[in-house]
Amino acid sequence: MSREAPAYPVVDVECHAGYRGEETPRRFGLAGAKIEIAEVIDRWLAPDHRYFKVRDADGNLYILRTDVVSERWEVTFLRRGENGAEPSSLPTH
Repeated sequence: MSREAPAYPVVDVECHAGYRGEETPRRFGLAGAKIEIAEVIDRWLAPDHRYFKVRDADGNLYILRTDVVSERWEVTFLRRGENGAEPSSLPTH
C-alpha cells in the first residue's frame, strides 16, 4: 500500500441511499466550506472508482469519485459557475 499523498483533494461526503441502496452524494466539505449538491448530472463506474458529476446551487460543477475499496472520496475536477471565473482543473495523475 502506498503512503503517498493523494493526487486529488480528499473530501468528506454525506450520501443518501436510494431505493436500490445506491449511495448518492448530497453534500460535501471542501476547503472548510459545506457544499450542498443541487443536482447530480451524471454518474458512471470504472473498475476501481464510482464517479459523480454534480452541480451546486451557485452553478459550480464538480466531479467527485469514491474508491470502491477504501471508500475515500476525492474531487477530481472543479469548474466555477457563471460568475466569470476561469474554469480550473484540479491536479491530474
